[in-house]
Amino acid sequence: MKTSRRLFLSQSSAITAGFFGLDRYLSTSAIAETAGKPSFSYGELKSDPDGIIDLPEGFSYEVLSQTGRRMPDGYKVPGKPDGMAAFDLGGNRVALIRNHEIGHSGYTNGPFDDNKVLPEGFDESLIYDGGNHGGQPFVGGTSTIVYNLKTRKVEDEYLSLLGTDRNCAGGPTPWGTWITCEEPSDMTTQWGAIHGYCFEVPAAKKQGLTKPIPLKAMGRFRHEAVAVDPRTDIIYLTEDRNDGVIYRFLPKERKNPAAGGKLQALMIKGDKEADTRNWPGGERSFPIRKRVAVEWVDLDDVESPNDDLRLRAIDKGAVIFSRGEGMWYGSPDDVGEHSIYWACTDGGEKRFGQIFRYFPSEAEGTAGEADSPGELELYLEPNDSDLLKSGDNITIANSGHLYICEDTKPETFIRGVTKEGELFTFAKNALNSGEFAGACFSPDGETLFVNIQTPGITLAITGNFVS
Repeated sequence: MKTSRRLFLSQSSAITAGFFGLDRYLSTSAIAETAGKPSFSYGELKSDPDGIIDLPEGFSYEVLSQTGRRMPDGYKVPGKPDGMAAFDLGGNRVALIRNHEIGHSGYTNGPFDDNKVLPEGFDESLIYDGGNHGGQPFVGGTSTIVYNLKTRKVEDEYLSLLGTDRNCAGGPTPWGTWITCEEPSDMTTQWGAIHGYCFEVPAAKKQGLTKPIPLKAMGRFRHEAVAVDPRTDIIYLTEDRNDGVIYRFLPKERKNPAAGGKLQALMIKGDKEADTRNWPGGERSFPIRKRVAVEWVDLDDVESPNDDLRLRAIDKGAVIFSRGEGMWYGSPDDVGEHSIYWACTDGGEKRFGQIFRYFPSEAEGTAGEADSPGELELYLEPNDSDLLKSGDNITIANSGHLYICEDTKPETFIRGVTKEGELFTFAKNALNSGEFAGACFSPDGETLFVNIQTPGITLAITGNFVS
């Protein structure tokens, strides 16, 4: 079985020094030399007297939740909040569903007082992996915050999914649910249940746990994030491996991924040796800001007991991506064209990360797609750590600005990119070197929610966001 590809080397000066395929470079020095100061900025970051998050003048934040605090449902807020989305509940209220990247080893920051055992009398139908009747349970999953945008108060907070393993990211659906994704660190050991699946959590559900049903047809692998095109309800998926691929799920029934469907992998049309990573040491480079036609290859045995789904996809010609993480859908109202964006955390010549953009075909998922294929673009490759390093979760504001959470050390920021392609810095973690995660906007675009994963806090940021 062929399991590797020749790496691509970024050879042109534009790629070497460039940011993401613009006609000018966007590093601080290059801007000064070629284009003057960026025309968009929220201004310099102001030092936070409370030492949590530095923001531009005119912006403020409040802490909504913190790991370990007791919630109204009696459970404790789990640790390591990660991917997140906000759903409109009406009446100025939103449901903020967030992942928790903990699992079998998460007994120190799970929802119970003693996370090595289930509480006495706990309904085991409400936990995906309770430890096989007496063993140590998995305590990853999701929690939900009900937040009033007008009063700026948390009205409720509760555990909404339990028993899953390392829920990193996921994504919102157009039908009002959150798809949460498992990224197991161990894909081969079976504990009480098999892990590596996606699960669906309804946003409008009243307080209480959702019965966990794995979406097995969407594949078993080290999932990271999903994005859904509302025109088709096709689901796109990232994989957090340095030899991962991008997947597409064609559902049998719209708005019902549990009914099954077909899983496919992304392939560059006419090029079965393609590799997007642009790592040093190769002989080819994947072009920046050049759209290339794609096709999708069908996959079988998608529950992948041998953890080889990506390798079998690559053997069929799927293009390789390095550590696909955050993913988000953008509509023409905010990004100009229907697009699916995703971050590859350590792709690029200096392995500082990449952002890709996929333009679905008007015939996406149909027989006509062969004559009118979708297109892939390497939208951003920062080979300068002063600009961006290790982009992870991403989201799109109503303005069309792309917001990117960094996952790096010693300092982490929330960066932004305007529709015109200009980079700006929006926030800095002033608390520690922990990663930002789960950035997402309220439906009205006036509040940005975000997590600082360690020690585990959820923030609501308000101010004069551009419309």
